[in-house]
Amino acid sequence: MYNKSDIELKVAEFLLQIKAIKLQPNNPFTWASGWKSPIYCDNRVTLSHPSVRTYIRQKLTQLIQEEFGSVDLIAGVATAGIPQGVLVAQELGLPFAYVRAKAKEHGTGSQIEGEIVEGQRVVVVEDLISTGKSSLQAVEALKNAGLSVAGLVSIFTYGFDQAEENFKEAKVRFATLSNYTALIEYAAEHSFISQNDIDLLARWRRNPSEWGQELEQTS
Repeated sequence: MYNKSDIELKVAEFLLQIKAIKLQPNNPFTWASGWKSPIYCDNRVTLSHPSVRTYIRQKLTQLIQEEFGSVDLIAGVATAGIPQGVLVAQELGLPFAYVRAKAKEHGTGSQIEGEIVEGQRVVVVEDLISTGKSSLQAVEALKNAGLSVAGLVSIFTYGFDQAEENFKEAKVRFATLSNYTALIEYAAEHSFISQNDIDLLARWRRNPSEWGQELEQTS
């Protein structure tokens, strides 16, 4: 039985314990986009921890079976979705392919690497969803290659409204093992953050692009 709430909190626990997710509300990170953020997530760290890696592989597999049923192919999104996707494909005994951010500028010029067959039903594996833009670009590439995309799964999502809107507009279903709400709940209950940090973290999630400016004005 797939117990969603228990798994959300367990994954949040693992990610915090192994420092795949770091919370620094008062010393924010700067993302590549330029956004200031109180959270940094690097789920590649899970690969260095066998027990965590195994748990995530098993739960992603269960999530795919629960949400999407039988599929023919697993596709990872380059780069961080590739190892997670390989692990899931191995667990399911399915073929694997991966999608580059853009087509190669040499050789075959491929964007999708691996053997695919038109009409295959595929689930896409990501490590993290922020706005959903890169994930949906991979979905579009697979659709353009004649595959039927059942949906997408990931380890974690920040839960931005923009991501929800982007997936809805693209008519793509997605499901994640854990999320920002579960993370903050676990972090607060187990002293990873103080009670005073909770409101600040909630404000960031509501308006991440402007949050850094608000912080500067109040500091």
